[in-house]
Amino acid sequence: MEHWICVTCGSQFAAREAEPLACPICNDQRQYVGYNGQQWTTLAEMPRNGFRNVFKEEEPNLLGIGTEPSFAIGQRALLVQTPQGNVLWDCISLLDEQTLAEVQQRGGIAAIAISHPHYYSSMVAWARHFNAPIYLHEADRQWVMRPDEHIIFWSGETHPLQPDLTLIRLGGHFRGGTVLHWPAGFDGKGALLSGDIITVVADRQWVSFMYSYPNLIPLPAYEVNRIRDTIAPYRFERLYGAWFGRVVMQDAHQAVLRSADRYLQALERPLD
Repeated sequence: MEHWICVTCGSQFAAREAEPLACPICNDQRQYVGYNGQQWTTLAEMPRNGFRNVFKEEEPNLLGIGTEPSFAIGQRALLVQTPQGNVLWDCISLLDEQTLAEVQQRGGIAAIAISHPHYYSSMVAWARHFNAPIYLHEADRQWVMRPDEHIIFWSGETHPLQPDLTLIRLGGHFRGGTVLHWPAGFDGKGALLSGDIITVVADRQWVSFMYSYPNLIPLPAYEVNRIRDTIAPYRFERLYGAWFGRVVMQDAHQAVLRSADRYLQALERPLD
């Protein structure tokens, strides 16, 4: 019995003898099946194929964990270190002995929270190793490919993880699309960990929002308006997107608001 991992999106599946016929996450219109067709791997195979994890300090008490060479969607996870226990934000597929040791040295993981199904990856393997609950929005329950007792589905618009960490449902990319607000981040000026529910674009003074990124399907105006209005009351000076280097270093709150305004303007008429 193997927990097969989809090579295109990185999601790990419930144990079975044979490879699954298809990946529902990749067959959804927000994603795609790889150009070489549906392919699978396992946690044991990944290091043998040359994959390893790298660790980068994003700022004090925030560690980025990503896989090289890039695997699946290529996102990196973020380990938020707090006095109440560490929170792993988003997740990656590869979990090996080096990663276990690195994370354990920093205090382990008290909880896992994930922005949306494209980053569910090997979340259950991580949760079982660290005996940590996984917090997912219930609106995305159908996309869990490996059910497990460690998964907690929360509902509503916000969910406090700790006194200084709050999950906020923004929707958009997925109905349960979630960001993590960390007021103590960036030296107390506030940080938002957004995955690609709010994505940092190449010009890192701006962000954007999409229903599908690889297939370039935009969100409607009412949804971008709702995202803008939902995040507006929260204070944050820095925003961390889903990949290494995709960070709005300062004035991030205003960057999100003006980016939403620009997006809405572009839906109405061409930009000069």
